[in-house]
Amino acid sequence: MPQERLQKIIARAGIASRRHAEQLIVSGQVRVNGHVITELGTKADPGADRIEAAGRVITAEERRVHILLNKPPEIVATMADPEGRKTLRNLLRGLPERVYPVGRLDYNASGLVFLTNDGDLAAQMLKHWQNLPQVYHVKVKGRLTPEQLDQFGREASARMRPVRQPDSARGHAANFWYEVEIKDSKRDALRRVLFAAQHPVEKLKRIAIGPLTLEGLPPGHYRALPEREVSQLRRALTTRAKLKSKNPPQRAQSTQREKKTKG
Repeated sequence: MPQERLQKIIARAGIASRRHAEQLIVSGQVRVNGHVITELGTKADPGADRIEAAGRVITAEERRVHILLNKPPEIVATMADPEGRKTLRNLLRGLPERVYPVGRLDYNASGLVFLTNDGDLAAQMLKHWQNLPQVYHVKVKGRLTPEQLDQFGREASARMRPVRQPDSARGHAANFWYEVEIKDSKRDALRRVLFAAQHPVEKLKRIAIGPLTLEGLPPGHYRALPEREVSQLRRALTTRAKLKSKNPPQRAQSTQREKKTKG
């Protein structure tokens, strides 16, 4: 096998993300053929060299695992927590492979979390994370008017619509649920907008990331994605990346027009 950067090998093995792999290297937790490596950019051959990272030996071929998990609230969306709270690891009993989550989900929020040991796919997802639409069910204090839905959606760059309310939420003072399609970076902005309007978010549940959905998956459970769904995710990432490259930001287009005008 050809030589590759160590952080790429470590990420592909599912031990850590590329960024965390770099931290492992710098902190002296990576060895190649018994020698501690601390220099970023060092290369190795996973087929010929003995590579150890965080005490784990990396083999040339490891089964790629892609997991979709329905996180309950009050679970930390990481594999470890210094405060001793329950983490995703507590929900992954029976899974022999080591995986790690891609993206973030708040402690009190619930819903879809994607985990994998496929470092290349994880790196691609993080690179294009803002291009993957996310869909949430959001419970707010009180009830929003159609005008507020339109206004708050514009302010947070989101699409908002009411969803069917449970029977217990049909009283005059009920707190209502809404479906929100939003980019991850705008989620906190929506919280601030709703809080300022005296409709604070009471519950938050992520039901979709791109083509991945929670349909049929109970809280606290997980399932392995078949290759068909992994391919759908890869296509979504590739398609959106191509669309973005074909449609440069308006400011850049305006600058080019100005240069032509001045010329």
